[in-house]
Amino acid sequence: MAPPPYAAAVVVATVVVLVLVLQVSVAAGADCRFPAVFNFGDSNSDTGGLSATFGAAPPPNGRTFFGMPVGRYCDGRLVIDFIAESLGLPYLSAYLNSIGSNFTQGANFATAGSSIRRQNTSLFLSGFSPISLDVQSWEFEQFINRSQFVYNNKGGIYRELLPKAEYFSQALYTFDIGQNDITTGFFINMTSEQVIAYIPDLMERLTNIIQNVYGLGGRYFWIHNTGPIGCLPYAMVHRPDLAVVKDGAGCSVAYNEVAQLFNQRLKETVARLRKTYPDAAFTYVDVYSAKYKLISDAKKLGMDPMLTCCGYGGGRYNFDDRVGCGGKVKVNGTWVVAGKSCDDPLKRVSWDGVHFTEAANKFVFDQIAGGKLSDPPVPLRQACQISRGQ
Repeated sequence: MAPPPYAAAVVVATVVVLVLVLQVSVAAGADCRFPAVFNFGDSNSDTGGLSATFGAAPPPNGRTFFGMPVGRYCDGRLVIDFIAESLGLPYLSAYLNSIGSNFTQGANFATAGSSIRRQNTSLFLSGFSPISLDVQSWEFEQFINRSQFVYNNKGGIYRELLPKAEYFSQALYTFDIGQNDITTGFFINMTSEQVIAYIPDLMERLTNIIQNVYGLGGRYFWIHNTGPIGCLPYAMVHRPDLAVVKDGAGCSVAYNEVAQLFNQRLKETVARLRKTYPDAAFTYVDVYSAKYKLISDAKKLGMDPMLTCCGYGGGRYNFDDRVGCGGKVKVNGTWVVAGKSCDDPLKRVSWDGVHFTEAANKFVFDQIAGGKLSDPPVPLRQACQISRGQ
């Protein structure tokens, strides 16, 4: 993969030397005390990237926790927000958000609609972002370069807004991406076999990006697999032919079989990275199982697993891809908000047909934070522990 044309080799090389030297020494079983988190991904962990670039997520997004839209496609907090809280860190500012951002303890490069490989289309035509994972990695490289130059040469207030050099080797690097790579294929009417055929390419591209981050000093990686896409209303509405055969939870078997195969290949990829870089810690996190458990047990928990909270159209899913959350329709010549929130998001798993509610995200976080769904089975707070015998 070609490096970005704007990479400044001298500054980056200097930072790499610093971060490679300043490794964290942690006793076995102790909490890691990550000073920062750097996140890469799609809308499942976007804290404002797409909103800052292509127009803000409208109300009623953010209603449950923040009381207003804050760049998240959710009524409140995302899993990445709960991760930051758990580590005693502030919520991550989106790298692309130029106003009010504080990057002292990390940055978020995730952008809604992003995918591992580049999209041969535009956001306005397909809904998928041009800010693919390789672009996010270039942003990260530029972030190191520019932040350290400003930190060291301008000082002042910038030292209160930008990370210290040693944080890049001590930080936790989180990845949550892949869902859009699967759905893009299905949404242009590919078969399962055709989508499966390009999974090896996705793994190669992801490996290259993680290697790049490692080369820039990253040593602690927390990598989410993709969720049960076949349980999301938007996926089933887009390809009703794939939703004909459903499992006991009401999810599309075809979609989920591909998601599970993607996850198996991802787990194998992480295992190879572990062997290639024995001085780094790689944690594979089974988010799929956490999300599927929630959907399967939703009714027992007093939640509806499929009915969209902030949607339009009624029916089983209350989802219309032409009128999203906060979307408007014309009534008697006047545009009125039609994509309204349900009264109680706590009783829904799906926020807008694509993303989970805050309540659902909290459930998922609680499932994964302790490490029982991870390989190796280490808690989030101990994700700097190097796996022995790898």
